[in-house]
Amino acid sequence: MKATSTPKNVNEYIAAFPPDVRAALKAVRATIRKALPGAEEAISYGMPTYKKDGRYVIYFAGWKKHFSLYPVTSGLAAAFKDELAPYELSGKGTVRFPLSGRVPVKLIAAIAKFRARESAAKIASEGARERVGESSVKPG
Repeated sequence: MKATSTPKNVNEYIAAFPPDVRAALKAVRATIRKALPGAEEAISYGMPTYKKDGRYVIYFAGWKKHFSLYPVTSGLAAAFKDELAPYELSGKGTVRFPLSGRVPVKLIAAIAKFRARESAAKIASEGARERVGESSVKPG
């Protein structure tokens, strides 16, 4: 992917990569789309992302020797500690999968579903906080 170009959509994003990277990214995309039916596909921060209920759930990106998923939250890292052990985790919320291996579609699907649950729980807790805040206001 050229650093100076911003893709308009996920097809354009994937098409900008060499064939080996493109094949992995297509598999990642198909896996996430199947795991998150009804999710909105978009480009954000120059990479593919999937949104549910107006919130970004998961991103992926292609690189020369790996592809990455974002964000890896502390909850996700703990929940998938054993499954993620063979892969490189970054302190910036990233997991890197080498292009030299198979695309771990079952793991990616499970991560996408986990992130959707995390996102939904955050929406629910924010809504509960708002309702609590509203009920504590005394009519005047």
